[in-house]
Amino acid sequence: MRAKNYFMSIICVYMCYLTHGIQAIILNQNNVNFATQWGFDMSNPEAAAYTAGLAAVSTAVAWTGFGKFVSVWIGGEISDRVGRKKLMIGGALMYILCFAGFLMTKSALVASVCGFLSGVATSGFWDAAGYPAVQEAYPKAPGSALIGIKFFVSLSGMIYPLFVVQMAASGNWKMNVMLPLVMSAICVVLAVIAPFAYDDKKKEASADVEHKKNAMQAEFDAAKAAMLVKPSKFVVFLVMFYAFLCMSIMYGAQQYTKAFGLAVCGLTEMQAAGMTSVYTIGSLCAVVFWAFMMAKLKWNPLKVVLIDSVFTAVALLGVLFIQQVIIIYIAIAMLGFFAAGGALQTGLAVVQLFNPGPKGRNTGIYYTFMGAASYLIPVVAAQLTKISGEENAIYTLMIMLLIFAVLSILSCLYLVRQHVKIFGKSALAK
Repeated sequence: MRAKNYFMSIICVYMCYLTHGIQAIILNQNNVNFATQWGFDMSNPEAAAYTAGLAAVSTAVAWTGFGKFVSVWIGGEISDRVGRKKLMIGGALMYILCFAGFLMTKSALVASVCGFLSGVATSGFWDAAGYPAVQEAYPKAPGSALIGIKFFVSLSGMIYPLFVVQMAASGNWKMNVMLPLVMSAICVVLAVIAPFAYDDKKKEASADVEHKKNAMQAEFDAAKAAMLVKPSKFVVFLVMFYAFLCMSIMYGAQQYTKAFGLAVCGLTEMQAAGMTSVYTIGSLCAVVFWAFMMAKLKWNPLKVVLIDSVFTAVALLGVLFIQQVIIIYIAIAMLGFFAAGGALQTGLAVVQLFNPGPKGRNTGIYYTFMGAASYLIPVVAAQLTKISGEENAIYTLMIMLLIFAVLSILSCLYLVRQHVKIFGKSALAK
C-alpha cells in the first residue's frame, strides 16, 4: 500500500532524472554548436580555434562536476532536515535557470556558471532528495527503485543523441535546449503536487520527535547487530570511493563516446551518435536485468558490483585494442550494460549495507566522491585536448578509465573477503 500511496513521488523523481539524462550529455552532444554560439570559429577542425572551442565545452562540463562536488555532501544533511519535496522543487527551478542560460548566453563563462548551477541542482538537490525518496516510497525493493532512476537517465541518453542530430540537420539545433527546458518546468509541477513518504512521516512525528529518533536509531542498531565485527574505516572508505571509480568510468564513456567514434573510429555524425545510443541501450537492458536479480533472486548488491566491474574492464579492453567497428559497437553496448546499468546506484546499496545510517547522509558522502569524478574527468579531457589534440586525448582518457575499472575489481574483491568476516557469509552465495 505504501508504494501505491507514494506512486506520484516515484513518477516525479523518475521524470526529474529523465531530464537529468539530457543535462548530463547536452554540452558534449552539442559541442560544436555551443562553441560557435560562444564565439569560437568552429569551421576548421584542424585549427587551434576549433580545439579551443572543444576545450571550452569540456571546461563547462567540468564546472557541472564541480557543482556536484561542492554541494552533494551538504545536500543529504539538508534533505534529512527539511524533507524531500523542497529540494526536488528547488532542483527543478535551478534546472530551468540552467537551460535558459544555455539557450541564450553567448559567453563560455556564463555557460560554465550555468553548468555549475546544474551540478548543484543535480547532486545538492535531486540526488540528496530523489534517491532516498524512491527507497522510502518502495521499501519492499529499494534497490530496484534506485535502479529505476538509472533506467530513466538511460532512456533520455538513448533518444536524445539521435534527436540532436535530427534537429541540427534541420538547422534548428536550439530545440535541443528547449526540450529539457520544458521538461524542467514539468518537473516543478510534479514536485509541487506529489506527496513524499519522508515528509509525511516527518509531519506525523513532529509531535513526538524523541519517538522518531528512537525508531530510526533502532533501525540502524538492528543493521549493526547483524554484523559479527565492525567494518574498518578502510572498508567504509572503499564502499564510498567506489562512487569515484564508477562515476569516472560512466561519465567518461557517457560524455566522450560520440567524440571517440568521430575522432578515433572515423564514423559519421549519425554513426557516432548511434554509439551513444547503443551505450544507452546496454544500460537500459542492465537496469531491467539487475532489478530482477536483486528483487526476485535476492542477489547481494556487492555481487552485482563485482560482476559489473569485471565486465566493464573487458568492454574497455575491446574498445581500446580491437579496432573493428562491429567489435567496438559490441564493447560499447557491454560498457553501457555493466558500467552504466545501475552500478552507481547499486553501489549506494553496498554503502548502506556496510555503513548503516541516515540515508540522506550516506547519499551525500557517497555522491561527494561521485562529484569529484564528474569534475576530474572533463578537466583531464580539456587539458589533454589542449596538449595532444582530440584524438590522442580521447584515447588516453579511455586508458585511464580502464585503470579505474581494474581498481574497482580489486576493491570489490577485497570487500567480498571482508563481507565474510563482517556478516559470516559470502556475498557471492546464491
